[in-house]
Amino acid sequence: MAKGARRPKSLFLAGTQFLCFGEYLLYKGNGMYHINSVETIEVFYNIRTDLDKLTYATYITKIVNDVTTENQNSYNIMQIYLNTLHIIAEGQKSLELIVSTFRLRLLSIIGCKPIINACASCNSKESIKFFSIKDNGFKCEMCGKQDKGAVEISDTTKDAIRYIILADSKKLFSFNVSQESEKELEIISKIYLTEKLEKEYKLN
Repeated sequence: MAKGARRPKSLFLAGTQFLCFGEYLLYKGNGMYHINSVETIEVFYNIRTDLDKLTYATYITKIVNDVTTENQNSYNIMQIYLNTLHIIAEGQKSLELIVSTFRLRLLSIIGCKPIINACASCNSKESIKFFSIKDNGFKCEMCGKQDKGAVEISDTTKDAIRYIILADSKKLFSFNVSQESEKELEIISKIYLTEKLEKEYKLN
């Protein structure tokens, strides 16, 4: 609770807006936390003034809200959330690619890391051609053809998925792919997210 935050001259006005990142001093009383003071660090102005960017930022915020709980140590989730917002604000990358990267990395953080070092069925490292939603990761050509729910992927998409899962958090978005691979990443990340969180999130 931030008492009086809606008043035009409130010291809490900026710090309680959507997407504001800041340092908050809280105290607990009457069964809830109250804001005593706030120092604003970033308000993501470039997102607030662009409807498309705001739509994607709202989308990832809904997901983050669902995978976090009060008083949980969520540093890694906060880190990818803030990094993603910064990249959205910069406007130098495809919003779909940004969100696909966010989905796959977030799922890895919360315990749904896909198998990317070998085929999820036979453990072969050769001829990786599919991503299996059912078996959580890569599949070779032979095993993938037997999996009706597997998505066929290009070598570029395979390398991109490996990069997204393994890259240093500061360099997570330092890659580019073709439009074909971007579409494959979008399909895989969207279906994988829906399967693991048991909820469909829509961009609207």
